[in-house]
Amino acid sequence: MLDINTFIKEYITKRPVSMFVSDIRANREQLTHEIEGQKVLVIGGAGTIGSSYIRALLPFKPSKLVVVDISENGLTELTRDLRSTDGMYIPEDYRTYPISYADPVFEKIFRKERGFDIVANFSAHKHVRSEKDQYSVEALIENNVIKARKLLDLLAEFPPRHFFCVSTDKAANPVNIMGGSKRIMEDLIMAYSDKFKVSTARFANVAFSNGSLLAGFIERLMKHQPLAAPSDVKRYFVSPEESGQICMLACVLGKNREIFFPKLGEEQMMTFSVICDHFLHTLGYEIYSCKSEEEAKEFAVKTDKNSKRYPVFYFKSDTTGEKDFEEFYVPGEKLNWDRFASLGVIEDVKIRPIEELDTLFDDLNQAFSKSDFTKEEIVNILKDFIPNFEHEEKGKNLDQKM
Repeated sequence: MLDINTFIKEYITKRPVSMFVSDIRANREQLTHEIEGQKVLVIGGAGTIGSSYIRALLPFKPSKLVVVDISENGLTELTRDLRSTDGMYIPEDYRTYPISYADPVFEKIFRKERGFDIVANFSAHKHVRSEKDQYSVEALIENNVIKARKLLDLLAEFPPRHFFCVSTDKAANPVNIMGGSKRIMEDLIMAYSDKFKVSTARFANVAFSNGSLLAGFIERLMKHQPLAAPSDVKRYFVSPEESGQICMLACVLGKNREIFFPKLGEEQMMTFSVICDHFLHTLGYEIYSCKSEEEAKEFAVKTDKNSKRYPVFYFKSDTTGEKDFEEFYVPGEKLNWDRFASLGVIEDVKIRPIEELDTLFDDLNQAFSKSDFTKEEIVNILKDFIPNFEHEEKGKNLDQKM
């Protein structure tokens, strides 16, 4: 059986230990001061990043941990994993709720608690594949932007000491609606920075995260199905452990209106096809390259399951929203490279006037209220709000790929 964590360290991040270990050690005293004995709320805490954030936070001994996620099974596994980990600190007041943070019952829980000291929101549509037609776009924006504002209004009544909402590298010069929605989320939380401290983080793909292409490699292998990956798309990667640590550092150590990002160089980007090669070679397979999805599926069906030849299909990306490369910041943002060993910080992020956000929300709600609104209409609304939103519609999405 493949040890995924070891594989990530050897072939993807190429780091034997987390890149954030030194910053955690250097700031342990402050982290303890800010977290120990505090009430913590984690929204979307059953996913890869949210659960990793929880594991990064717990050693600093908060007094209360409430976790909200729509995945009941995910919360069950989170609890089993935490309680099965030797030496893991879990506060006596630990609760999970399989609900959406937009549900009325969430507001009841929040008001009964009279707020929390630390609030981190990981609930989001995170995939570029979330962009298909007008209905998928509405769902994406509803979750990433509109519901987020309702949460911020609630937080304003009981201000936390630290509020964090995860962003993405795709928010820097976005080319897809998911990245555009996260850029709006950044502007939105900054608009509330006069009510409580806000921070966020743009970071890389999380290797083997839930629902990711790399995690799909494992599923395909278990079902003896071919592997498929783009050969031309380069991405930065962090490990699941690192994803939680950067969020914890940004949440707790970040000052008001700051965006954190990992210090990763262009030479550290990788293509999915190269990772796929390493994945199969590590498992002892010989790669059989196919020229089409059909050829790959046919080879998988006709080949004995004990064969060491495995079918792959590598292709040039041709779907809407894919970006050839990733970036963490854009010209005009104030960068600090010196505060942390492994993290860069965008400081004093500009605040968009609340009137501009109100206009955006009015335009979106007006469009969504019509039965015949189009995806193009939503894209144009986003282009009016986001500088340099270079969305290109290609008429094909990832649901049309293996």
